[in-house]
Amino acid sequence: MHNGVVFMSSLLGIRIRPRAALTFALLAWIVAPAALAADCPGHPNALGTSRTLVVDPKEHPWLGIMQYPETLPLADHEVVLTFDDGPLPRNSNKILEILASQCVKATFFTIGRMAQAFPEGVRRLRDAGHTIGTHTQDHPLSMNRMSIERARQEIDDGIASVKAALGDDADASLAPFFRIPGLLRADIVEEYLAAQGIQIWSADFLADDWRHISSSRVYDLAMKRLEARGRGILLLHDIQARTVAALPRILSELKARGYHIVHVVPATAEQPATATEPEQWRSHPSSEDVAQWPKIPNFIFADAGALPAPSLSDFDLVDARPIALGEPFDRPRRPAHGVPLPSEAPWPPLSERPLENAAATLPAPARSLFEMPAGLHIALHGAPSPRHAEQAGSSDHQTDTKVFSADTGDSRRATHNKLRIGRSLGRNRHHGASRVAGREIRPAATAHRGPQKHLVQVKKRNV
Repeated sequence: MHNGVVFMSSLLGIRIRPRAALTFALLAWIVAPAALAADCPGHPNALGTSRTLVVDPKEHPWLGIMQYPETLPLADHEVVLTFDDGPLPRNSNKILEILASQCVKATFFTIGRMAQAFPEGVRRLRDAGHTIGTHTQDHPLSMNRMSIERARQEIDDGIASVKAALGDDADASLAPFFRIPGLLRADIVEEYLAAQGIQIWSADFLADDWRHISSSRVYDLAMKRLEARGRGILLLHDIQARTVAALPRILSELKARGYHIVHVVPATAEQPATATEPEQWRSHPSSEDVAQWPKIPNFIFADAGALPAPSLSDFDLVDARPIALGEPFDRPRRPAHGVPLPSEAPWPPLSERPLENAAATLPAPARSLFEMPAGLHIALHGAPSPRHAEQAGSSDHQTDTKVFSADTGDSRRATHNKLRIGRSLGRNRHHGASRVAGREIRPAATAHRGPQKHLVQVKKRNV
């Protein structure tokens, strides 16, 4: 784009100032999408690649709103697609086919050992015109705590493996772009890469496609987070089948909503960096919907007013005293079988609440709640069917049935009968079935047809 501005200015015989050149470049970008999309053979309605952005890694060593104060200088509704962890032929090749069908260019951060295992996959990225960066040799999720010697080995070995896969033109084909595995940044790693002239790429938003979620969820997250910011670097993984399934829908929706794809390449002597203003590189988080990576530096938001401190009257305190927390809210509990457990509730359990407070709060139940109408039959859990209940009610062995009356004397008699049944069951526990209350009772040890069934009859004696 910058070269085109220089060419047109020399053709017209006029000099264009840097700020005017930037405006001219934006005007050229406005008319570029239609032309580039129309140049996609066999796909006249393809999304296409709107423009190429040339960046100088030495001028801007760290990119990505999720971790750094700078990100790519994109206009509204511009997106840069990036893919990590490949190549893995069964999925990476499908990703390349989908991108080719839409004439879309992306940036791939390749793992060294994957390049060693599938060197042809790395060369396919080069032949398709995509940008190739690196992603360490073994993808360790410990770059934030390893020694500089170990980190340097991971970085250098990863670059060497990708260069070996690319062959003779490796220096021209491999971009000085690097993404830290897991985005687990560290100062010593950043300083080493900057000294080597290698640009670190974080991201502006994610689609969580490395998690065990559906492809539709990957699509939903990608579009929701993009809409929240309006532009940015999207991080995906070309080794994931769910990403393969979600990508066609993502590209289709990008076109439907008026988004444009930007291809990023490093500056060279023959291709200088695209003219930009410093303000364009500064990141400005605009929404809470933009995913933020765990354990990263806090961002400073402009015009962030302080909230008033709450007063004690805003809280429900126990005995008008503040509740002492055992540990901070965000401290995770010890994991069980590798799964983090949710934090315990900070408030005290009910067993530690003062009993006098609870007694004063709960009303005593009225006696009328326990009155039962005369002749009421209550079937307990596991009660017999209505037919069996009718037979038990008409049995001649009335003295051995459990009959409960509202009167205290009847209750004692019923309890006595209940104890007689229990003793009978105990005596016959080792002698097979026995007959109690005029029917056969099987011991619990040999009963296999379900729990015991009883009928409780409640009678109220007339006074």
